[in-house]
Amino acid sequence: SKANIMDLFDLLEHQEKSAQLAERMRPRTLDEFCGQGHLIGDNMLLRRAIKADKLGSCIFFGPPGCGKTTLANIISQTTKGKFVKLNAVSAGVADVKKVLEEAKNTLKMYGKRTYLLLDECHRFNKAQSDSLLQAVEDGTIIFIGSTTENPFASMTSAIVSRCRIFEFKRLTDEDILKMLNRAIVDKERGLGNYNLQVDSQALSHFVWASNGDLRCALNALELATITTNPDENGKIHITLTDAEQSLQKKSMSLGDDYYYDMLSAFCKSLRGSDSSAAVYYAQRLINAGIDPMIIARRTVAHASEDVGMADSNAMVVATSAMYAFEKMGKPEGLIPLFHAIIYVAEAEKSNSVIMAMELAGQDATKMADGEVKGYLKVRAYTDKEELKNRGEYKYPHNYGGYVKQQYLPDELKDKKYYNPTSNGDEVKVKERQKRREEQD
Repeated sequence: SKANIMDLFDLLEHQEKSAQLAERMRPRTLDEFCGQGHLIGDNMLLRRAIKADKLGSCIFFGPPGCGKTTLANIISQTTKGKFVKLNAVSAGVADVKKVLEEAKNTLKMYGKRTYLLLDECHRFNKAQSDSLLQAVEDGTIIFIGSTTENPFASMTSAIVSRCRIFEFKRLTDEDILKMLNRAIVDKERGLGNYNLQVDSQALSHFVWASNGDLRCALNALELATITTNPDENGKIHITLTDAEQSLQKKSMSLGDDYYYDMLSAFCKSLRGSDSSAAVYYAQRLINAGIDPMIIARRTVAHASEDVGMADSNAMVVATSAMYAFEKMGKPEGLIPLFHAIIYVAEAEKSNSVIMAMELAGQDATKMADGEVKGYLKVRAYTDKEELKNRGEYKYPHNYGGYVKQQYLPDELKDKKYYNPTSNGDEVKVKERQKRREEQD
């Protein structure tokens, strides 16, 4: 009846209004979409495919709040096909099979393809993933996976190989600030109907504390707005203190320049083997409000960049500390983090790894077409005559673990990219290299 229809519209309007700001402000078109210019900028492949309704099966992966689900929803509005959404946390094989059966009927009866958006797709196990394979391969469904995890490490290779992978980047500060300002003035979906004044310091804090997560920034802005009492003129004034309380995270006590100087000092202290300075700067940064994971990631990087082969255990300690902090958080997780900082700072130093990487990278770019030696090529499906012409591959284990033979292409045969120093464990590596040369 007419009354029931009106009740339905009222319900939908109520649900839309009661949704969080991040959900209400979710972009509805490609032109509204913010960030990810490397994927959907003008003339980019993904943008062209969406506009032409020619998108094949794909996986979107990247950090939270960067637009993966939003873009999938935009695709659902632009495609001429049917769109179904599942969450891998709650969906099972039975749910997938039901979608596939309906997709087959839709394709057969109406000639329309079905798009299946699977949120948190890394949570699908092998049996669940295998149930999709045939349908993805024969085009019964167009699979769009969304995940915060690297699919090459977290998903079955069978499903990954059938999809194009699109990596989403963390949103920039400019992207988040743009969307916050849009929400403040938007009267239809945002906070434009409030008499709202947001201090620039408060906006900067929303941007910084969200750490690239737009959903976090928008919902914090809304929380600050609805919990702040208006003044005598009816104006809601959001200050830095309000922003801090809405995110439960204090603003950094460092200016931008000083923050980068402090982080630079931390890195140089690690490289310079001054563990006291390294832990001091780390504490200054953490007390100022920096995410300790930033320090953990820098420590891992320097474990290879500056310690490297001089003490390979530094990488083990640093990555273990990063994992421990990720799982434990504050305050206990800071203990293994500072353990790693001290270990990396005190370890013997060598930059031979990064030097080898850079030198090899230069030649790999210049000599990209260097011919692989015949005896190093894949032997499967090769006839006997061809194998004879390739020469003999010497299996090192038949010679006690090492035998002299050429591995680099002829153009680079005398190149040596890795040159061990006389520091730490590299002394042993240097001795092994010398011993092998003497065997030759």
